Amino acid sequence: MRFKFSIFALLLQVAIIILFGIFVEYKTGSQSEILHPPRFAPFVVTVYTDSFLLSVFQDVHVMIFVGFGFLMTFLKKYGFSSVGINMLIAAFGLQWGTLMQGFWHMADGKIRVDINSMINADFSTATALISFGAVLGKTSPVQMLILTILEITIFACNEHLVTEIFQATDVGASMTIHAFGAYFGLAVSLVLYRPGLKNKHENEESTYHSDLFAMIGTLFLWIFWPSFNSAIAHDNRPKAIINTYCSLAASTVVTFALSSLVDQRGKFSMVLVQNATLAGGVAVGTCADLLNHPFAAMCIGAIAGIISVLGFHFLTPVLASKLNIHDTCGVHNLHGLPGVLGGIAGIVVTAIQRTNGALHTPGMQAAALGSTIGIALAGGALTGAILKLPFLGQASDKNCFDDSIYWEVPEEEKLHVVHSNNYDEQSRFEATM
Repeated sequence: MRFKFSIFALLLQVAIIILFGIFVEYKTGSQSEILHPPRFAPFVVTVYTDSFLLSVFQDVHVMIFVGFGFLMTFLKKYGFSSVGINMLIAAFGLQWGTLMQGFWHMADGKIRVDINSMINADFSTATALISFGAVLGKTSPVQMLILTILEITIFACNEHLVTEIFQATDVGASMTIHAFGAYFGLAVSLVLYRPGLKNKHENEESTYHSDLFAMIGTLFLWIFWPSFNSAIAHDNRPKAIINTYCSLAASTVVTFALSSLVDQRGKFSMVLVQNATLAGGVAVGTCADLLNHPFAAMCIGAIAGIISVLGFHFLTPVLASKLNIHDTCGVHNLHGLPGVLGGIAGIVVTAIQRTNGALHTPGMQAAALGSTIGIALAGGALTGAILKLPFLGQASDKNCFDDSIYWEVPEEEKLHVVHSNNYDEQSRFEATM
């Protein structure tokens, strides 16, 4: 990997720097105006708007780099890659996303950037990170860079189709980010299917501490999700925040209840708590700024929690055994199914509000949902076929879910001994029961 990845990554970064030099400039005018704004400008309004947008951007940024990264650290020997490759994808993706989204909104041949474009670039990156969860532990860094390029390019095209052509509403991106990223990743996983991993890999397990680290990611995502869903809501931002807040709370309580219910011993599952508690934030996204009562948001959140828990418990094993879709992180249950639910909720809400002269139509909402899933599946399958090329350095089945293939792992032998001892102690404990 030494030369292949390094040369490829450097070439990509140089190309992006050149493209930024040619096409990108500040949105607010000349550089002197940015560095030295007019003394008697509408200071209060400007500062309030900029500071609020900056706080929203920071929340979304934390979700991308900390939330998504730590959520995927549940694998016992893949924590470095979960956080590290997540950071690589995000850092590259936000640059590429700025270009791909900007090309649809050029003015005088230039892409003009501001805090809003930075937020949207983070959004585009989220799609690649969701897909990363579906193939976690089974791809190389080179493959993930290629996936990021292709997926964000296709995402930008689909986003333009949904928002500009269909004029559909998707303020929290249930369809365009969550459903798209999930089904794109599932299609990639299907094409990259490894028969050798059908019987669970020995490293595809968690430990007490790896699950605890993953829970940190869940908490960061849970806390900042209202900012994610309201970032581009503008005048209806307070409503989007409250609806997301209520939906997340409802999905969390339902998740805990069902987690105990579906377990034969009545115990909570950390996998379900890490993921299904977030389903309410995903599902309410499309109509977060349209719902006129918290009751509706809580209903959506509760249904999302139910769907996510049942998906993890019943559907994921079926996808793996019958359809050859190995979904490492269960993105179908956290992002895919709740994203579809969000799209359906958007259809229902726009149909109800259509009688009041609302701009959005249920037909266009349905077209947006259908096209998003279709484009994601087709784009994911094409991307998977490209990633399957043998010279891209995909790890062997034996080396999957193992940091030591791509990272310097400190005291690796001692870690093996610790894991072995923990396993032996657990076995002895179970033997006495």
